[in-house]
Amino acid sequence: MTLVKAYNNGHRNLGNFVDEFFQGFPAGLNREDSYNFPPVNIHETADAYHVELSAPGRAKEDFKLAVENGQLTISFEKKEETKTEDYKTIRKEFSFKSFKRSFNLDDKINTEAIQAKYENGVLKLLLPKKEQVKETVKQISVQ
Repeated sequence: MTLVKAYNNGHRNLGNFVDEFFQGFPAGLNREDSYNFPPVNIHETADAYHVELSAPGRAKEDFKLAVENGQLTISFEKKEETKTEDYKTIRKEFSFKSFKRSFNLDDKINTEAIQAKYENGVLKLLLPKKEQVKETVKQISVQ
């Protein structure tokens, strides 16, 4: 699967992107705050790719997922909080920033069957592979 992050209008394969991203990364900076997008894990099985996006404290209704022109876009729009005069906030540390992440999908993905669920602060996506693309192991006998 060629699942890459769109980055400055250029494309990199995922392995190179991850390697380049962490090389020279300043110690002590929080990626989510500094780059305004949550971290993601991508796993591959024989049947599908599994994407996990860490986004605790959000509501599933606030996520927007779309596939357009072979690109998967995951976004979260921060909702404005209503202020109340019943109490005074002394300290506010909770922060939910809006974000948008895009990944290019190759032809191996069955975009019509993508599924998503949000549980325990993790947005989980299932990107099933098309039937003809699934890799099969062929045993070759030695004669």
